[in-house]
Amino acid sequence: MNMNTTTTTTVATAAPAAEIVIVGAGVAGLATALGLHRQGIKSIVLESSDQLRMTGSAFGTWTNAWHALDALGIGDSLRAQHVRHLGLVTNSTVLGIQTSDVPSKGEHEARCLKRKVILETLANELPSCTIRFSSKVILIEEDSAGSCFFKLLHLADGSVIKAKAVIGCDGVNSLVARWLGFQKPAFVGRSAVRGYADFEGGHGFDPKVFLFSGKGARYGVAPCDQTGLYWFYVFTPPDQQEKGIIEESPAKLKQFVLSNMGKVSEKIRNVIVETKLDDMYCSPIRSRTPWEILLGNISKDNVCIAGDALHPMTPELAQGACAALEDAVVMARCLGRALACRGGSVPSAADHVYYYSSSEEEEEYERIKMGLKQYAKERKWRAADLVATAYLLGLIQQSKDRVVCFIRDKVLSPYLARMVVKKASFNCGNLKAT
Repeated sequence: MNMNTTTTTTVATAAPAAEIVIVGAGVAGLATALGLHRQGIKSIVLESSDQLRMTGSAFGTWTNAWHALDALGIGDSLRAQHVRHLGLVTNSTVLGIQTSDVPSKGEHEARCLKRKVILETLANELPSCTIRFSSKVILIEEDSAGSCFFKLLHLADGSVIKAKAVIGCDGVNSLVARWLGFQKPAFVGRSAVRGYADFEGGHGFDPKVFLFSGKGARYGVAPCDQTGLYWFYVFTPPDQQEKGIIEESPAKLKQFVLSNMGKVSEKIRNVIVETKLDDMYCSPIRSRTPWEILLGNISKDNVCIAGDALHPMTPELAQGACAALEDAVVMARCLGRALACRGGSVPSAADHVYYYSSSEEEEEYERIKMGLKQYAKERKWRAADLVATAYLLGLIQQSKDRVVCFIRDKVLSPYLARMVVKKASFNCGNLKAT
């Protein structure tokens, strides 16, 4: 399998030529690199780990994500490996009843996509040596000794990379976001357990998303294919000492989930029972405030952020990865349009070294700056809307208040389910500007 990757070591104190540098080889980073590649724009992706990180097992992909995947040219290959969901079923674990069943209509498309599959698919579409593993960025600074149009990225191994643009796709704890002035995303008081169960003879579930809401907890189960099921469990952690024990011990974490599922069928419980301890993990949920997204610097000069670095959100809409794919397409389109100059050709690194004058460097810098500014303008309202909506849905769906739970289960469930579908009914457009 051609993973199109290299592992970096300290070769020189500075790179001889500048490139567009993407920090982070997750879904956002690799999708952005592929979008740029489809536009004829070279980039390199720096990943701090020594291989693609598969933490997360799977995630939901809704209509908006499939529009983006089609724009990137990999939609059909991923569809062939994952079942399409035909509806969304909500249930109350307080009352032990089904509260709504919203069928898929029209062009709505939802699947649960294996993280390993999409990362490898994206990586295999990229040119050789695009991804550089073991390349942890520890500092970003201006190129004060040379041209003011570049950034210098200092890596943990002592090497320095010269960048004509820096795109931070480095997740919730983004170094690039901090450089732009963003605060660390806040803990929302909830944690999420995510797992994957494989049933060799078939799991027997209908191709639907099954969601469950109770007192202080919310969880869901969704099929990836005929044998694999992805599940999540979002809860308010107990006291700090017990929280640490639960999160550090997979066995106790599994027992905690099973003991707090409420009124639910044995078929659903069995999904957690059959999950191997190595196939589940727990992490705190962090979110950025919508006003920080609207008022902050998503882009500054030739630096910007995308994916969880921009819009970490609570999981109620299942839009984290979907929004990251939207970001990638919009980013590639905006930069492609900005750099499509002088007959539409995009200068290579070699052109930069041997043929660029300072005026040409400045022109390219201004074009990149313009493209990133347009990207920020297109994405900030969409990102803020998703973050705010997800947070509000979480407050309702995981409330412990009896009155709120009653209204949610008896009145609001169909509306809340449709809200998930509504926010997914979005098309980020194609890579080429129309």
